[in-house]
Amino acid sequence: MKPLLFLLKPGFYDGPGDPYYCPYCMMFEGVLKVYPRLTQQVELRYVDFKKPRQEIVDLIGEENQSCPVIVFDQSYASLLPFNANRYGDRLFLNEPEEIGLFLSRVFQIPRPHF
Repeated sequence: MKPLLFLLKPGFYDGPGDPYYCPYCMMFEGVLKVYPRLTQQVELRYVDFKKPRQEIVDLIGEENQSCPVIVFDQSYASLLPFNANRYGDRLFLNEPEEIGLFLSRVFQIPRPHF
């Protein structure tokens, strides 16, 4: 299974006023733009801001539907320098720093400098 990277669709509303974008999701939009081969190695899915984000809930549970989030199987676990979150037989990361390190380790792109 390819890792699944979930990002929020930009231009969402959260109350009155102008629309928003998620700055953490936009960070990965930039990474994908600079390293376009990642689009062949990671399955990218966009979800609405409004919850429940059912596609994520179905994979890793209602309590884990934040974005960005990357979901992957056990075969990638040994490549990580830290433990991933677990939901059933799936692993996931929902911290931008960890997602960036995952992409770096697994797909040999430069690592993020936070």
